[in-house]
Amino acid sequence: MTLISFVVPAFKVQGYLRECLDSILDQPFDDLEVIGIDDASPDGSGEILDEYAARDPRVHPVRLVENVGLGPARNIGLDRAVGEYVWFVDGDDWLVAGCLPHVAARLRATRPDVLVVDHVRAHWNNAGTRSAMRDVFPEPPGEATFGLRDRPETLRLLHTAWNRLVRREFLVEQGLRFEPGWYEDVSFSYPALMAAERIGVLDRVCLNYRQRRTGAITRTRGDRHFEVFAQWHRVFRLMDRWGPAVAELRPAVFERMIWHYLTVLGNGERIAAGLRPPFFAQIHADYVRFLPPEGYPVPPGLEGVKHRLVAAGRWRTFSALRAAHQVEEQARHTARRVRRRVLPVARRTARGARDAALREYYRAELHRPLDPTLAVYAAYWYRGYSCNPAAIYTAARRLVPQVRGVWIVRRDRVAVLPPGVEYVVAGTRDYYRVLARARWLVNNVNFPDFVRKRPGSVHVQTHHGTPVKVMGLDQQRYPVGAVGMDFTKLLHRVDRWDYSVSANSFSTQMWERAYPADYTTLEVGYPRNDRLALATAEECRQVRAALGIGPDEYVVLYAPTHREHLPGWQPPFDPDRMRDVLGPSGRLLMRSHYFHDRERQLRGASDGAVLDVSTYDRVEDLYLVADVLVTDYSSAMFDYAVLDRPIVVYAPDWEAYRVARGVYFDLLAEPPGAVAVDFPGLLDVFRGGAVRGAEAEQARQRFRARFCALDDGHAAERVVRRVFLNEPA
Repeated sequence: MTLISFVVPAFKVQGYLRECLDSILDQPFDDLEVIGIDDASPDGSGEILDEYAARDPRVHPVRLVENVGLGPARNIGLDRAVGEYVWFVDGDDWLVAGCLPHVAARLRATRPDVLVVDHVRAHWNNAGTRSAMRDVFPEPPGEATFGLRDRPETLRLLHTAWNRLVRREFLVEQGLRFEPGWYEDVSFSYPALMAAERIGVLDRVCLNYRQRRTGAITRTRGDRHFEVFAQWHRVFRLMDRWGPAVAELRPAVFERMIWHYLTVLGNGERIAAGLRPPFFAQIHADYVRFLPPEGYPVPPGLEGVKHRLVAAGRWRTFSALRAAHQVEEQARHTARRVRRRVLPVARRTARGARDAALREYYRAELHRPLDPTLAVYAAYWYRGYSCNPAAIYTAARRLVPQVRGVWIVRRDRVAVLPPGVEYVVAGTRDYYRVLARARWLVNNVNFPDFVRKRPGSVHVQTHHGTPVKVMGLDQQRYPVGAVGMDFTKLLHRVDRWDYSVSANSFSTQMWERAYPADYTTLEVGYPRNDRLALATAEECRQVRAALGIGPDEYVVLYAPTHREHLPGWQPPFDPDRMRDVLGPSGRLLMRSHYFHDRERQLRGASDGAVLDVSTYDRVEDLYLVADVLVTDYSSAMFDYAVLDRPIVVYAPDWEAYRVARGVYFDLLAEPPGAVAVDFPGLLDVFRGGAVRGAEAEQARQRFRARFCALDDGHAAERVVRRVFLNEPA
């Protein structure tokens, strides 16, 4: 028999589901199964479950045709489980690495009905908040199992399904199921503890409980929070049915009920002001209805005052007490904020004064009406005209000629703009004016922090590559590659986005996880790849001729990415030895990352057969002339794959890179072609023909199916029609 069945419901968790599944399947423990329930999720959650099932027989996906909700979805997983124990893990949470051997050892040693494990709340800012385990059990409870009557304080542990493993036969014998509706854990977890003869507690953090910035029920306002009452009513009906067997537990359960009600009421992100009085009235009604004859342990201090006000039904006094507490907290917050802002005022330089004057001009322009015909474009921190914004600009000129497109560029990059492209120079008066008054703002990175999101303006984030390395909030776990990043300010910038352009479902999932906010995703392909998808053989010949490359030359483009954690480092690469392997018809093009535009020259790129193309602005031209791309962890591989030409992954520092910088998938296990992990191996790939071998061809086709399916040459048009013309997706 399988020891543990994981039941993982999935609904709108595509950005987190991979991390959840990996955290289970990558454990040093195999005696498990994963039953993934796609609860008719409108995103890519179901496809992710199918993908994992295709490569791991322990994963069993279930696709529901209509949404049933978290509780019923868990019941469906329970009915299909074969494990001795069931662990209900939500699709946006994840296990702690290496925890399962300890969990399994405790299960096998003590055979509990319920084993409660510890957890931490994992916040979006990478902070972790410990659970109440140490407060409930100041002394570790040890390995011995117990009944709830012996340790009633166990009820004070968080009443969720995901922080405990439950013996499957025990659930069947007791007939315990999840009820529909919100707060479904209540009517499952408390009865399970009351019915269990053997409860175990593992004093080890085993699960990360994700505190989502957006999309969580606990951050959703509405009247559905009133469903908490029905769940607690079920608990007390069950206790009435069980009678004397659980009578002595009634005071402790009652105290937990009132605590839970007050927790929900006190959360301003759940109960709107207009719903607070009726919610409080229902708390009072339940207090009167379920109060044990012998009373219950009223908590001390302020919490006890709240309980007494509930007992008396005194809403106005309760509300006034809460308001006074909020005023006190706000005063403390204001004092801290003032202390932080006093010091920088005295540090103005002459340039700072000029910048301050321009910012004042910007703020004044914000009071003028938006220009309904103005669209502002930028790319790569104002480095020039390129990438997805350039493709959208071109499509907009054709489809919405009444819209005036203006580019923002650095002064030293003005010369690279195509003829006829209107522009402003960053930092000038015109720059601040167009930023303040543009109806549309399109960028492949973020605009500066001072830029405000005006009502009626539309911000489009196009991104600039399908992510291999971790991005956004995920970089908090890899601080070596996130030096100097301010994640609070990052989220302020992300909150300005109205649209996020995505090249494929994988990117959509990772952007939702890395940049949690309320933008609309446009999963349409990458506009910059339209040219690659529509390129003809004649265009490729013309570009080759313009670059001085003959039609019969064999061209290899080498484009390594930047290492944030190793500034200036370049992978070991000998152009002369590579040129020798390519032969007399070979031409090697070498291109550094755009972060190195102040230090463009690559080592060894010196003669006609080896050409440094780092300063060449139109990277799409280089893709069109290349017969083979050699890269490491660059998003260039996703773009070049649109051409369906050979790609070689040269990853000499893969293990160090994935540990220091973090990656979203195993590039060596799912490559777009042949792989080399050292320079001699790279030479062998070309020398032995593996670059075009059957294995490399199959890998590329799998890669293209996963990442390039939407790149059909019309991505920019789809963005323009949705963003500028407001046509349905």
